[in-house]
Amino acid sequence: MSKPPTKPTSKPTRRPATRSTGAARPLPPAAGKKTPETAMKASTKSTLLGAMFLMATSAIGPGFITQTTTFTVSLGAAFAFAIAASILVDIALQLNVWRVIGVSGRRAQELGNLVFPGLGYVMATLLFVGGLVFNIGNVSGTGLGLDAMLGLDPKLGGALSALVAIGIFLSKRAGVAMDRVVLVLGALMILLTTYIAITSGPPVGTALKNVVLPDQVEFLAITTLIGGTIGGYIVYAGAHRLLDSGVSGPQHVHDITRGSVTGILITGVMRIVLFLAILGVVAGGQALDPKNPAASAFQHAAGEFGLRAFGVVLWAAAITSVIGASYTTVTFVTSRTQTSDRTRTALVVAFIAVSTVIFLSVGTAPTQLLVFAGAFNGLLLPVGIGVLLWVAWQRKDLLRGYRYPKWLLLLGGAAWLLTIYLAIRSVKPVFELFG
Repeated sequence: MSKPPTKPTSKPTRRPATRSTGAARPLPPAAGKKTPETAMKASTKSTLLGAMFLMATSAIGPGFITQTTTFTVSLGAAFAFAIAASILVDIALQLNVWRVIGVSGRRAQELGNLVFPGLGYVMATLLFVGGLVFNIGNVSGTGLGLDAMLGLDPKLGGALSALVAIGIFLSKRAGVAMDRVVLVLGALMILLTTYIAITSGPPVGTALKNVVLPDQVEFLAITTLIGGTIGGYIVYAGAHRLLDSGVSGPQHVHDITRGSVTGILITGVMRIVLFLAILGVVAGGQALDPKNPAASAFQHAAGEFGLRAFGVVLWAAAITSVIGASYTTVTFVTSRTQTSDRTRTALVVAFIAVSTVIFLSVGTAPTQLLVFAGAFNGLLLPVGIGVLLWVAWQRKDLLRGYRYPKWLLLLGGAAWLLTIYLAIRSVKPVFELFG
């Protein structure tokens, strides 16, 4: 007798067997938690952003605004060629400077002393003098910025701004505070200036034509822009910041390269939009106030709001340059390994205080002084660049086994020769500024 059919039963689904490797599979990180690798990448990215904007905002100071305005008024659309030429030279030079410093893990003056005993001290002296001249103008710019923004007395505004800068360096996390301040204020400057450039209605087509077919070529303008963008302490600002943050060595070449180029491009964007903003006003036939041509241009472009916006831009440019100049200049007279954080902070505070006292005693820095400072740094630029290129070419023992790309060395060498040529061509015009 056959058994009645039974109802089919569903068999439990089995997962395919996996071969054991003898090690437990790592669990995914819990939500909201970062692995050490992720945290390290985020820290490097934050440091890189801070270094890029420290370099860029160190360049974008009162002198930057004054130089751009002065040459836009005198050259018109032809100034576009000088801007484009300076950006290309700046990239070639900064690529080499950041890479040599970043890979070697040594500051510029330390490399100078290793190339030739005492040379680093000469570099430090020149950089200190240039940084002090620029910083007097930077403190002056903060006062003028608060005057245009709030109607505050320039001397009082400069003194208050100096206290703000000192407060940043005295904070418990001074490095993080510095990185965030320059990042936020740098972005604010570019956004406001872009708005003014749009409202002024510049002849963009004419400017683009002059990039490749300039109506005239002014060597003083190119030298001044190079000196104002990467001259003096500026080219070393971001690279020294990376070192102090622990980002150095051949393993960080990609980050160093990206940071060096991006820093120049940020500065270039600001230079271009400021040039277009002023060009639109000048091309429209408006006469600028010779006492403060940049403020006058912003006011012509956007009325009362333009004047207040100029105040914000000038103050942001000046206060970030005070931070960058003070920090970088002090790195040239201190040691990363032998100088304590407390001593370094005290020196930065003293540097800002001395710059402020000089400003309060002489008043607003004249336009000629700011233009001269940029051109003077352009004359000194070949010295520091030459030292670092020599390290890349002849002192491979300082590069931790890194094989320096020949194409980059040739590109830097060509740009270095150009800075020498431009410096020679500009010696007489630079000193004629005070004639």
